Amino acid sequence: MERNIGFKERRYIEELRILTKATALDCVIDDRFERVIYVIRPGDMGLAIGKKGENIKRLQNVLGKRIEMVEYAETPESFIVNIFKPAEITGSERPVENGPINVFVKKKNDLGIAIGKAGCNIEKARLLTRRFFGYDVGEVLLAQEAVS
Repeated sequence: MERNIGFKERRYIEELRILTKATALDCVIDDRFERVIYVIRPGDMGLAIGKKGENIKRLQNVLGKRIEMVEYAETPESFIVNIFKPAEITGSERPVENGPINVFVKKKNDLGIAIGKAGCNIEKARLLTRRFFGYDVGEVLLAQEAVS
């Protein structure tokens, strides 16, 4: 997918690199939920977060916005699992060709985590999967609902 990174996003990516020594592949500024979402290079997640989340806290103080990080993955399925962490995703399916991807969670508790407060986590998934793979994320369902 073609991604355009603006001046502000580049500045935020450089700020992350300076503070944490981790590499971000992309940065999305989500004004709706007042946050900055970084897509981190595979293997750099520990470096980006820092001990007890100290790097995230420092970055939040510098940028003045909430910081969220997602580790990049080559396949859409793995990337979706990374986006919804810590919710336990059991799988995803595309019921209709060129339709949205439905995501399935293992437990009922994970349903709330995956959707997030006011739908912020599912919106993050929609933004990132559209940006990286050109897919839309549809619904988050409990794994038993898929069987019924």
